Amino acid sequence: MTGRAHIDGTWEPRPAARWEDAFLGGNGRHGAMVYGDPADDRVVVNHHTLVRPNGSEHLRPPELAHGMERLRDGLLAGDTTAGEQFGTGRPLVWVQPFHPAFQTRLRPTPASAPAPGDDAPPAGYRRSVSFATGEITAVCEGRRSQVFVSRADDVIVQRVTGPGLAVDLTLDHALPGAPPRLAIGRSTALTPGGGRLALRVGYPDSELAYTGVTVVRADGGRVSVSGEGIRVEGARSLLLLTRVRRHTGDLDLAAECAALPGDDYPALLGRHLSLHRPAFERASLTLDADPAERELPGSELVRLADSPALLERLFAAGRYHLLSSSGVLPPRLTGLWTGDWDTAWSGAFTTNANLNLQIASAAAAALPEVSLAHAALVYGQLGDWRDNARSVFGARGIVAPSHTDGESGHTRHFQRAYPLHLWTAGADWLLEPLLAHAETSGVTDPRLAGALHEAALFYEDFLTRTAPDGTVALVPSYSPENRPANASWVTVNATMDLAAARHALTVSADHSPGLPAAARRRELAARLPDFAVNGDGALAEWAWPGLAENYDHRHLSHLYPVWPLDAINPYDTPELSAAARRALELRGSENDSAHGHLHHALVAARLRDGARASAALNAVLAGDFFHDSLMSAHYPGRDVYNADAAHALPAVVIESLVQSTPHRLVLLPAPLTGCPGGELRGIRTRFGAVLDLRWSADGTATAVLHPGRAARVDVRTGGGSTLTDSSAGSTAAPLELTAGVDRVLELGPR
Repeated sequence: MTGRAHIDGTWEPRPAARWEDAFLGGNGRHGAMVYGDPADDRVVVNHHTLVRPNGSEHLRPPELAHGMERLRDGLLAGDTTAGEQFGTGRPLVWVQPFHPAFQTRLRPTPASAPAPGDDAPPAGYRRSVSFATGEITAVCEGRRSQVFVSRADDVIVQRVTGPGLAVDLTLDHALPGAPPRLAIGRSTALTPGGGRLALRVGYPDSELAYTGVTVVRADGGRVSVSGEGIRVEGARSLLLLTRVRRHTGDLDLAAECAALPGDDYPALLGRHLSLHRPAFERASLTLDADPAERELPGSELVRLADSPALLERLFAAGRYHLLSSSGVLPPRLTGLWTGDWDTAWSGAFTTNANLNLQIASAAAAALPEVSLAHAALVYGQLGDWRDNARSVFGARGIVAPSHTDGESGHTRHFQRAYPLHLWTAGADWLLEPLLAHAETSGVTDPRLAGALHEAALFYEDFLTRTAPDGTVALVPSYSPENRPANASWVTVNATMDLAAARHALTVSADHSPGLPAAARRRELAARLPDFAVNGDGALAEWAWPGLAENYDHRHLSHLYPVWPLDAINPYDTPELSAAARRALELRGSENDSAHGHLHHALVAARLRDGARASAALNAVLAGDFFHDSLMSAHYPGRDVYNADAAHALPAVVIESLVQSTPHRLVLLPAPLTGCPGGELRGIRTRFGAVLDLRWSADGTATAVLHPGRAARVDVRTGGGSTLTDSSAGSTAAPLELTAGVDRVLELGPR
């Protein structure tokens, strides 16, 4: 376990020069981006609720249901352009964009500022972040700054220590892209042994605003008002507590400050660690890595694409950032962080691929906090999803939007080239991670059963047309964000829609056995067409005659039945599994989006194709996708700050080593070339056992199962390894697991 500290953290020998390289902290509400520069100690403050009003918050889905039958008639009659104008003609309105709040700045007073010089970091400088504690530390020449975002007290905490500190503290709202008409109000006051700063920012043409308050407590020295901030001179240490609230009207600043905790740094950190550390340490990955490479700063390590040390650090960083950005909401496209008001794609939740990919490891990697944050988003918007179903489709039940700002769940993306308002698979797709959480934990939230019922209810109303062969036709249909090579975007029987409809109907029936609706839904699911295999031997993206494939695309929507549904797999459906593998072979990467590569890797792992999963993952590792912060970008060359790669990478590693369903365990299905040997601990299975796995490059492995409930599990291995249940002294047959009784499985060489 040499180098464990660097698996659970990362470091840099210089301050961050760009906000993209700032180290990150978060508690699922507040986020902090820490530059660590003693000459200008900046912490960018974020909050999940900070979205800028742009008019979209008042929009409801338009009443389009009256035209639905005419659209269906046209598509079924062969008019491939029938959906071109359905719902279009409206200006494209993005959801409210996510933005930063402000930055706290601690700068040396003019009398104590160093003389101008070069940009070399101060002597002995080191900037680090501990994933296990969430502490971000910058040290140099006797000065130390420590920042964490408390899960216990919901506050950003910063402590600065050093001899004779002399600094000016301000709250700076002027971050890149800030609108020119923000209404700025400030308040500064001295308190015994410190002071308080408040910054109120009002949005243009809106009653909404947000207010940030920072309380500073000085140990020794003098505190005075200086300009728009506070000056501290001669202090031994400073403690800053910062909190943000979005609101209407004005806040009682005295009450806001009084609500901040009065404890010292060790007490604040202790309460935070009691929640953060156990969550992060539930699961871990240790690879057979070069100890010298483990010691490298992240900015150097990310240049070693083939290094197991890089993969284990990115695995730990991915879990840390995913946990830190999940709380009141799950991670956005940028997680919980941005240093710029002009966030790409509004910094929204893009639900047709990105959100599910980011949270793909939540259940298996033992992060129920992430699943519960996702549940908060989904269950908080079900009323809006009902409006979508009624207004657009004239149906009961629920239809999820393709984009949301975290507030409104109304569909509003009406565009000819991206007719996302006609995507019907969204509710099933977004409920699937909650099913994984329920199966892993063994506890089904009653709200989940209700949402599954409503997803199925939609299909009962929507599936009213039949194809010439007598099967139910899913029309209109759309495969995000692709189109057939010989037709328009709105089609019939997109494979993702078929998979979602069949799954929604059957899983709802599974959760309500014996009721009349269950039998009715199973019958309707049985009338859906089978998945289609095209002339290339590949799983078709549209199961409708005459629609030609467009293979070069970043999305893999039609492989939804492979990952995550497991409706197509090498064990139960080998012929369809081969067709899915052929579809993956033919799929291009289009614009090299990180989410496309990692989605490709997840599907390949399910198909036991370790070589293809490795190639897809390596395209990201070698593509310069990671900033010094180990947060990722959307495109190669660190272009467009985006959390997809950072958050999805742990899922790729886990899926290559361990896969589970409620009745099956697969060990080493698709080992990655970057994982020749190592140990994966604390993985949660969907049959209720915790799994620890140690494996070697020769295919030998030991898996220890710690069952939390009774289960009967079929065990499979990849690569033809032999399997022995050493705890029973026999060749492993279907395992009969008993709660509290560990089982040890040994894999022999290939």
